[in-house]
Amino acid sequence: MFTPVHTTIGALLLFSGSFGLLLHNGRVFGISSILRSCLLHPGSFKDENNFPIVAGLVSSPLLVKLVVPSLLPSYPQDFSPTTTPPASPWVSAATTVGLGVLTGWGTKNDQGCTSGHMLSGMSRLSPRSIIATAIFFTTGLLVANLAPSSTGHTLIPPCENGPCYYPIYPNAFEVAVMGTTCIASLLTTFVFGPKILTRSSNSRRLFAYLAGIQFGLGLLFSGMADPAKVIRFFSFAGNTADFDPSLALIILFAIGPSLYGYLTVEPGKPDVNGNVKAPTLADTWSLSQLTVADIDWRFVVGAMVFGLAWGLSGVCPGPAILRSVLQPVWGILWMSGYFLGGLI
Repeated sequence: MFTPVHTTIGALLLFSGSFGLLLHNGRVFGISSILRSCLLHPGSFKDENNFPIVAGLVSSPLLVKLVVPSLLPSYPQDFSPTTTPPASPWVSAATTVGLGVLTGWGTKNDQGCTSGHMLSGMSRLSPRSIIATAIFFTTGLLVANLAPSSTGHTLIPPCENGPCYYPIYPNAFEVAVMGTTCIASLLTTFVFGPKILTRSSNSRRLFAYLAGIQFGLGLLFSGMADPAKVIRFFSFAGNTADFDPSLALIILFAIGPSLYGYLTVEPGKPDVNGNVKAPTLADTWSLSQLTVADIDWRFVVGAMVFGLAWGLSGVCPGPAILRSVLQPVWGILWMSGYFLGGLI
């Protein structure tokens, strides 16, 4: 169902975590590259950003489960992608591994996913990220609307209590928890954090961990961590009764503020004297120098393959980390596939 309050608050948390990491640590919040680094290069434990971010992401569903479990997604218990279950547990397991392989291979070759390209890249007006997002979003939309499920219908699941565009609202306790979390996160990122933390390795690690928690909570509150909700957002090209417009609010309240912040800060750009202002907690900016000229067939095909997996399952790397915490068996299967896809 349409969740305007949940998604707006979640989007602000996504903005706070991703833009905060850029502003203070000088790093782009690209979960696919972060996850791949942790899986394929565990010796990089000393990295100041990757492992603290993943630790923050892992912490977020545990915090929600402890404080307000009603805000957790309802995942299929048989580990099927989103809707009708496969014929057997073996088919379900193989499907999960296969979707992980497609996601791992696709994000490796297009060098990003929904966080790095769509949220962080588009807000930086990166032409490569805009092209990648257009490719994988269009592919996901077409797959979700055209690929038949085991019942012969589309993969898009209907809502049980009326059309999916009908709004539902959080109760008072949920509003209090989400609102307090959002305000605390924004104050930490933009007010107290810069005043308390110093330019040191420990400060960068701490803020990376906090950014991971904020981003994970943003995925949970906004609905991005709910595969059925993601699939229903694709339905605006199909059955309007199945269309859930919630995730459009991420464009307004996550990508929009990040774009404004990027244009205001202009990271890496020299001033009139030729000096480049460093991030708050780091000495230099770590931004991709790749351009449209670096786009090749692997980039395009990788974006299409990631879009295929996303359209079939509604799962991308960030939500996959959260689901792995809540459904460890599913996580082992999907992460194994992701690891294999990254090696191919």
